[in-house]
Amino acid sequence: MPKHAPRSDLLFSGSDWNFQTLSRTCDAIETIAKEQLHLDVYPVQMEIISSEQMLDAYSSIGMPLMYRHWSFGKHFLYQQLLYRKAGRGLAYELVINSNPCIVYLMEENTMALQALVTAHAAFGHNHFFKNNYLFQQWTDAGAILGYLDFAKSFIARCEERHGDAAVESILDAAHALMEQGVFRYRRPPKLSSEKQREGLRERLEYEERSYNDLWRTLPRTASDGKSDETHDSIAIRKKALNLPEENILYFLEKNSLILEPWQREILRIVRVIAQYFYPQRQTKVMNEGCATFVHYTIMHALFDRGRISEGTMLEVLRNHSNVVFQPAFDDPRFSGINPYALGLDMMQDIQRIATAPTAEDRDWFPEFAGTGDWRATLLDAWANHRDESFIRQYLSPALIRKWRMFLLSDTAEESFYNVASIHNERGYEKIRAALAQSYDIGTNYSDIQIVDVDLLGQRHLRLQHKVTDGVALENDNCDATLRHIQTLWGYEVSLEGVDAQSGAALYERSTRQMSE
Repeated sequence: MPKHAPRSDLLFSGSDWNFQTLSRTCDAIETIAKEQLHLDVYPVQMEIISSEQMLDAYSSIGMPLMYRHWSFGKHFLYQQLLYRKAGRGLAYELVINSNPCIVYLMEENTMALQALVTAHAAFGHNHFFKNNYLFQQWTDAGAILGYLDFAKSFIARCEERHGDAAVESILDAAHALMEQGVFRYRRPPKLSSEKQREGLRERLEYEERSYNDLWRTLPRTASDGKSDETHDSIAIRKKALNLPEENILYFLEKNSLILEPWQREILRIVRVIAQYFYPQRQTKVMNEGCATFVHYTIMHALFDRGRISEGTMLEVLRNHSNVVFQPAFDDPRFSGINPYALGLDMMQDIQRIATAPTAEDRDWFPEFAGTGDWRATLLDAWANHRDESFIRQYLSPALIRKWRMFLLSDTAEESFYNVASIHNERGYEKIRAALAQSYDIGTNYSDIQIVDVDLLGQRHLRLQHKVTDGVALENDNCDATLRHIQTLWGYEVSLEGVDAQSGAALYERSTRQMSE
């Protein structure tokens, strides 16, 4: 604690807390968040929960309201076992992307830790949820809690009316397809009926202007006739069904001929929840980096202003260090790059470049190096980037050296790794591009789309998997997923794997083969 600060200025002393202390500390944190960091947040609603309630929240994918399903209970027992055997600790907090923003704090936390996680979640995550473009496009923070309440009561009514087994069968299939139940790109708005009629009128007028009766007298070629008509009819059918379709759950919900209305609504519930979490899959580094940068800055500001003691600050720094710890590649605890560590380092590096740049920084980041306005740069990055674009634009050579990053080339034909890029001008660019690419959601998730189905014929549903770098799907998982799709579709389902570059067919799996 600074020597000039009287003890009466402290927000709290000791590890005990009460709701009055929490409220006073939250107000002080909010003042710094808005004055010093210019954060824009949803109203905050803080809830105190026990370890058992935190485990329950884990099991229901972190949501305060959720329908019943056996997988949630299985997940709860697994997490409970790990926790009781000290195999895994619990999160200090849980934050919900909603309006108001709900923050769950563990009742076992000390007051210093409550202050830390309040700054982290109630203001860091909260600002990111409210301002990042992905969350603005894909989520409705004001409606999610109401929708979850509807989903829980609707599925409970379905269980009472149709039986647990019938509902469970639909949920099992829908959960298996959740990763393929999102729209990855914004769709153009549907045309109004007037614009559709206008478009049809324009097409008819164009056909009348361009038609020439002499074409009827031209001799037919071998490729004319039935073959061309078949291709034309396929193209018309695909256009009418908006194929290819990336959102498998959406297609099944709208076009399956065997689903009843209540079953379609369950598919819709599952895909709405999957879409709600879609932005979080793309912004792990940015979201956690933003929250960590915010809590680190706010807690230091509180200490500098004499609002927290030296003992409190030491406890804060110890917990902060645990969060941003990055094990070495040969450490048994290594599981990849810690998003907290990388995100914080990149944001502190932006702050350094804006205030004390080197000549190298000015070459790489001329738009903000030396401007001194690191807040504007960070606020713009938090609002307009996801992990892939953030790393591609802001990862600096200095940080690449600090993390000792280099690029390995690994091909199946070789029995060894090749160091492809090191710390030089060209190497920095390739390392940054490769790291950014690894955070692209298109790289981490299989590109599987529905490409064709004849609703008036055999109703055979055809899917296509674009294979990247020769990585095919596992046969057992692929077959299980096709069975789930068949449960919702009712007819034969097949999946063809094609090379993403050449389009050559690599493999094919079908539910008909599995039944033979």
